[in-house]
Amino acid sequence: MSTAMNFGTKSFKPRPPDKGSFPLDHFGECKEFKEKFMRCLRDNNFDSTLCRLQSKEYLECRMDKQLMTKEPLEKLGFKDLMDQVKEESQEKP
Repeated sequence: MSTAMNFGTKSFKPRPPDKGSFPLDHFGECKEFKEKFMRCLRDNNFDSTLCRLQSKEYLECRMDKQLMTKEPLEKLGFKDLMDQVKEESQEKP
């Protein structure tokens, strides 16, 4: 007598998470930016608010190298930095 139960033939198809997980940088393409960010964190007692520019640069590198999905920087929490860049470029003649 078989005790195996068959709950149907549905197969599980894994899919990557929408946010929060992305491929590792195996080839070190963004290592320089990661190191700058980590150095900033260490120098500022791991207060990430003081390292937002380095964080933005690191994420930009990851997006440029297709290590994460390209997202508008405003959507990633950098709207104020983007507004600041726009204001500075408008002030220059």
